[in-house]
Amino acid sequence: MKIAVAQISCSLGDPEANLLKVRDFSRGAKEAGAELIVFPEMIDTGYSMQVVQTHAASWTSGFVPGLQKTARELSIAIVCGVSERVGSSIYNSQVFIDSHGNIPAKYRKTHLYAVAPVEEQTCFAAGDTFATFALGGLHFGFSICYDLRFPEMYRKLATEQKVGAFIVSSAWPFPRLEHFRTLAIARAIENQSYVVASNRVGKDDDLWFCGSSAIIDPRGVVIAAASADREELIQADLSEELVLSVRSRVDSLAHRREDLYK
Repeated sequence: MKIAVAQISCSLGDPEANLLKVRDFSRGAKEAGAELIVFPEMIDTGYSMQVVQTHAASWTSGFVPGLQKTARELSIAIVCGVSERVGSSIYNSQVFIDSHGNIPAKYRKTHLYAVAPVEEQTCFAAGDTFATFALGGLHFGFSICYDLRFPEMYRKLATEQKVGAFIVSSAWPFPRLEHFRTLAIARAIENQSYVVASNRVGKDDDLWFCGSSAIIDPRGVVIAAASADREELIQADLSEELVLSVRSRVDSLAHRREDLYK
């Protein structure tokens, strides 16, 4: 299956403008033959805790229904990082919308970036479960930005939930650009899985985002990559056959010594 990754900037506190950009990039992905397009983290509100607290919305109106309409009209599946307001809580979430406009799966960020000056814990409640979805013969696992630093999460998804492709929606900043690249490749190699990483460009408050979105295959080969500072749409073909082939040659997942890890 062909997938696309949108590397975009956002209009801080302007969900309507950001939704228009999502529609434009989704249309471009559909015209290129993609079945799925992946967007970065928190693209409805932008990545600013103060702005998120003001503009975060439930999924009954506004941005997410707009995503559903876009997916349905273009007949393309979408994974997008968005805010999710539920009662008095706000979650940093990913939503999967299928090509019919339905929401079969979602994920709430489990590892919050509790580091100054961002301090996500002052805005978000943490999720407490991992999540997956199936599409085009592949089993995809959700993850968001800071999750990339926690290999235990990806190993659990790969071994217990049979994930062969990880999606990362991110707002990763420039000071740690090499961390983003290195960690994404490591997660692909160690789990013999695709990594589909969509990162922001542009600036929210005092954070400049480092782009460098990428699609990495189960051998750790970067098969599509974006720049560090421009909006772009990248694409690649993913196949379950390659995941199975790589894992059959060196079945490292089966060689783990779990008796020593506990």
